[in-house]
This record gives sequence, structure tokens and C-alpha cells, in this order.
Amino acid sequence: MGQPVIIQIENIYYPILAIIGLPANLVTIVILSRGKCGLSKCITRYLVAMAAADLMVLINEVILYEINDAYFPNSFLNYSPICSLNLTLCYSFIDCSVWLTVAFTFDRCIAICNQTLRTKYCTEKTAAVVIAVVCFLSVLENVPIYFVFEPREIIHNEPWSCCVKSNFYTSPLWQAYLWFETILTPFAPFVLILLLNALTCRHIVLANRVRRGLQANSNVQNHTDPEMENRKKSIILLFTLSYNFILLWMVTFIVFICVQFTDTQLMNVNYKDSFTIAELSGYMLRCLSSCTNTFIYAVSQSKFREELKNVIRHPLAFINN
Repeated sequence: MGQPVIIQIENIYYPILAIIGLPANLVTIVILSRGKCGLSKCITRYLVAMAAADLMVLINEVILYEINDAYFPNSFLNYSPICSLNLTLCYSFIDCSVWLTVAFTFDRCIAICNQTLRTKYCTEKTAAVVIAVVCFLSVLENVPIYFVFEPREIIHNEPWSCCVKSNFYTSPLWQAYLWFETILTPFAPFVLILLLNALTCRHIVLANRVRRGLQANSNVQNHTDPEMENRKKSIILLFTLSYNFILLWMVTFIVFICVQFTDTQLMNVNYKDSFTIAELSGYMLRCLSSCTNTFIYAVSQSKFREELKNVIRHPLAFINN
């Protein structure tokens, strides 16, 4: 009997994602770290941290969990304690990636909407502190995840693989934790990103009206405003990153909401069940969000695009420089 269709798709999808995503994120980290993309040091800090978090998601979730489970079922990584640890790290890096996106969105909102606070908050030092705090809290709040799982089976008296404990959906303590996790990721990031982008967009529209009015009163014709051009590039980058995250996380978001308000459960082994198919599809899209930023930078940032072309044409010369 053949494997379910969704599993067959996963077995093809995840290796392709790893082949594309790993070098994409590595190249992004190298290019941005060189500081030649015309971005401020503050923005660069956030983007490098986001790329590093996405890289770790691809390594832990895609390679060490999904690909290992599909192609190396007898690997030591499937030993139950290691499996639980790997899943804990997966969720930690996922939360880190998500909340770094929120932190970046907040930073850009402050930079555009509050010129007074901008000089104090939107600095390289502040960005480094925020990134460190986000990473630390992401790991800390996912520590209980390790205790959510139990061995899926016992082989030769050894605990093998891992699955969600049977009392996870009935224990009040675990139910409270599941609510906390769902609110923290992805509900709160969805709300915050939409709210911050709405505030940013509103401020830009009002500011542009004022600038156009001033230019009209000064009889300036055919004049390119560098401030508006820089703001436009920053907004294109911000909105593209934000809504890419929302789009690719939408299925997972809906799945998590269904789990909270219906009798459905996560990680069901019935691969013909429509909810399980939706859950696994959501995870595939969620992983895709960890390798799309490179392409967003290449499309929206001309200097990044030039650096990327240099890497492709002269990789050794680029490394030596």
C-alpha cells in the first residue's frame, strides 16, 4: 500500500525547500553583513537576525525533523528524547523568526511615525538588545514543549519517535499553555503587524499630502524628493515582508484557531482527514516563509540585487572581499 498523497508531497517538497532555502539564507546573511546594500545598520541588524532565525528553522524543522523522518527513520535523531528536544528547538526558532518580524515592523513604525523617539530607539545598539531579548524569550517560553511529547513506540526496550501526550488536550494546565502559545504565536503577531502597518500607512499618507502641498506652494516642478523616495523603498520592503509572513502563516493560523474551538487535535496520524491535510499544508507554507525573504530583497532592493549578482558571477572574489 502506497503512502498517502500528502506524505508523498512532503517527501518531495521539503528536500527542494532545503536545497533552495539554505543557500538563500546563507547568501542573505553574507550580503547584508557586508553593509553595502544602502540600508541603515539598525535595519541590517534585524534583517540578518531574521535570516539567521529562518536558517535555523530550515535546519531544525525541515532537515532534522521532516527530511530525517521521511528518509532516515532509523536515525538516532528519532530517539524519543532527541526527537522531543529537536521539536522544542523547532518551535523556539519559529517563534524567534516570527517575533523578529514583529520587532522589525515596530522599529520601522517608530522610524516613520515618531521622529523624536526615532533617534533614541532606532539604533544599532537597541536593535541588538531587542534581538537578544526576543531570542532568549523565544527559547524560554518553549521549554515546556519538551514535556508535551511522549514516545510513539517502544522498539527493543528503547523509546522511539515522539507524539503528543494523550492528556495534552484534557489537562487544564496543558490547555492553558496551548491557549498561551496560540495567542503568542501566531495570533498576537498577526494583530500587531496589521495594526503597526496601518499606523505606518496612515502616517505616510498624511505626510505625503503635507509635502506635496509644500512643494506646490513653493512652485517646485518635476522635482524628485529624495526623502519620499527613501521612504517609499523602506515601505515597500516593510509591507512585502509583513504581508508575506501573514499570507504564508494564514493556514496555520486558521488550524490553531480550529483546535481551540473544536474537538480537532494536532498531529493526527489519519492522513486522509481533511483537517490533517490542512494542518500539514499549513506547516509546508510556514516553512516556505523561511526562505522567501531573499527573493523579496532581490526584487525590492536594487543594491542587494547587485550584490547578489556579484555573488553568482564571482563567488570566490566576493568571499575574498
